[in-house]
Amino acid sequence: MATANRIDSRLQLTFENGTDPVSGDPIYKKRSFNNVKIDATADQLLEITKAIVPLQQLSLYSVKRNDTELISE
Repeated sequence: MATANRIDSRLQLTFENGTDPVSGDPIYKKRSFNNVKIDATADQLLEITKAIVPLQQLSLYSVKRNDTELISE
């Protein structure tokens, strides 16, 4: 039976960065924060996000957590 062990975690914040003048579609800018503790909860990541967002000039669009897992037998 295979097992998956989380080995890395990253917090990715996406901000709105205006509108494309030709298509009218929104433009997004992403900021990634590496080396997030792999046992950090969603609530803890949201608290970190709330502390970071006021330091930015752009409006927050989304918050993602990207995990890397090592799969082995």
